[in-house]
Amino acid sequence: MTALSGWESFYVIVGSSAGALIGLQFVAVTLIADRPAVAGEAQAGAAFATPTIIHFSIVLFLSAILSAPWHEVTSAAVFCTLLGLSGIAYEIIVLRRMRIQTAYKPEFEDWLFHVLLPLTAYAILADSGFTTRLHAEGALFGVGGAALLLLVIGIHNTWDAVMYHVFTQRQRESEKH
Repeated sequence: MTALSGWESFYVIVGSSAGALIGLQFVAVTLIADRPAVAGEAQAGAAFATPTIIHFSIVLFLSAILSAPWHEVTSAAVFCTLLGLSGIAYEIIVLRRMRIQTAYKPEFEDWLFHVLLPLTAYAILADSGFTTRLHAEGALFGVGGAALLLLVIGIHNTWDAVMYHVFTQRQRESEKH
């Protein structure tokens, strides 16, 4: 019995939620796809929509990894560390994409939920993977917290994007007519 055995139901719930939210994100994008195109929209999608799918996918992948029947927690910790470090590298790319896209001027909330909080979650994930050898139970709470943070970030970002397209873009379209 490893330190991971008590986490199975947590990751079943979190992973299922991430999987369902990936599906809902595809539905949301499909519903707004019929709108007229705006200059720079593809760049904005790479900066704002794609990271949300990545966060949900990381949570789903993390849930699968931590629900696997590991004989020891160290092997799973390596994956957590790699996911955390990869997420940090990806967030640097997101930061760059947000700065160069021209379709939308990011506000503080955008920087918080698209860069700062995800960087925090990925740093916690990487750190938890590193510290598993020293204190496995505490590190697993860090991994769980990072997974929940990424899930909440994704929910916020999806809702924010839908509200932007429903209200802001609709208003711009009605002003043109």
